[in-house]
Amino acid sequence: MVLHLVRVLFLLVVLAISITLGFQAAGATKPFYVVAAYIVGPVVTGFLVVLADMLWRRKRLHVLSGLFFGVLAGLVLAYGLGLVVDLIVEVFDIDRGTNAIAIAILKALASATAVFVAVSFVLQTKDDFRFVIPYVEFSRQTKGPRPLLLDTSVIIDGRIADIADTGVMESELVVPRFVLTELHALADSDDKLKRNRGRRGLDILNRLRACERVEVTLMDPRVPAVERAAGVDEKLIALADDLAGRVVTTDYNLNKVAHLRGVDVINVNDLANALKPMLIPGESMRVQVLRAGEEAAQGVGYLPDGTMVVAEGGRDHIGQEVEITVTSVIQTSAGRMIFGRTEDARPARGRPRNS
Repeated sequence: MVLHLVRVLFLLVVLAISITLGFQAAGATKPFYVVAAYIVGPVVTGFLVVLADMLWRRKRLHVLSGLFFGVLAGLVLAYGLGLVVDLIVEVFDIDRGTNAIAIAILKALASATAVFVAVSFVLQTKDDFRFVIPYVEFSRQTKGPRPLLLDTSVIIDGRIADIADTGVMESELVVPRFVLTELHALADSDDKLKRNRGRRGLDILNRLRACERVEVTLMDPRVPAVERAAGVDEKLIALADDLAGRVVTTDYNLNKVAHLRGVDVINVNDLANALKPMLIPGESMRVQVLRAGEEAAQGVGYLPDGTMVVAEGGRDHIGQEVEITVTSVIQTSAGRMIFGRTEDARPARGRPRNS
């Protein structure tokens, strides 16, 4: 609302200036088309500025800073080039009266070139460009909340919505347009499993956007590195590198590739494993034995969170809930595995293998 008010005030100021110029031109008996140009020109320019501001939705401070310092450095360089042109005119005794237009055009061209080169240089080197005085630095800042970029797998997984509902996430959740496109493609797939996964992902995304405890942004990035990338994973890594953000995923391969590229990753599977209660060998627990294991007398069950439990002596209790004594806990990339034995089982000579 405040932004719209600022835009309206800007247009009113431009309109007042243009009307004042028009009255001055009319009082000086200027031709009609000159008076009209004085009135219409500033108004049209003001509307174009407001339109450009409305279309440029994703404004970034480092871009504006780069433009400002680039233009400032370009103007300083242009002033120096202007002095060089004047020096050349004096040294070669060039007639300023006859060549005034050529000299003016040369100065204007040199100034425009200097500003363009300076702005281009600053924008292309903004990540490591710094001024010694007054200590203005364009390098990425990693302090404070950093945006979290969601990939397709973590949206379909759905646990990210439960995490968002807890209110522990302060960072902005970013869903790039290419991730949303992939979800739509899955939802429209002829394969029933893919179609269900895509629709689930869209439902989870709508749930995230409706959550008041987290900010979700749908981004349509116009970053050269992202546009050059081939797959969705490569685009996501390139965008996270450009935004200094972190990728949130459940994809093991994406996790590894992002680490190799120096991009921070939050793996929801690792987060879930870290939140599981710790069990110490010697503790007791109850589990329902669902099937036989690989070794003789072994039974296999699962905890509500999906953790596999291998019970020595559990083969005779398939379909029953038994109490076991934990012998060891193994943490793997696929999750946590618990080994134990029932009261009527003989002590195992070695650690049983998982089924």
